[in-house]
Amino acid sequence: MLSRLLKEHQVKQNERKELQERRRREAIAAATCLTEALVDHLNVGVAQAYVNQRKLDHEVKTLQVQASQFSKQTAQWISMVEGFNQALKEIGDVENWARSIEMDMRTIATALEYVHKGHLQSAGS
Repeated sequence: MLSRLLKEHQVKQNERKELQERRRREAIAAATCLTEALVDHLNVGVAQAYVNQRKLDHEVKTLQVQASQFSKQTAQWISMVEGFNQALKEIGDVENWARSIEMDMRTIATALEYVHKGHLQSAGS
């Protein structure tokens, strides 16, 4: 009878050990699944951040190229405006020179007319 009780006890103990081992394996499997799910969830966020960073890098490069082109174009516009201003100054200088010549010619014409009238009056007298 003791031997039968001992065997029953050992059988029950073995059943408990097997049950405990099965539960331990299930717990490990569940923990592994949870860990993988958490890592996958984090990886999705990290992957999205990586994709966003690549897009930002591409946009930054594009913006740098466009800014450089805009800077060159602006420099060309400034050069053109400066050339236009210089041309206007030269036109103004030519206009002033022409006015000066015109005034000198009028003065000379007036002087010649005066001399000619004076010469006619002295010849007529």
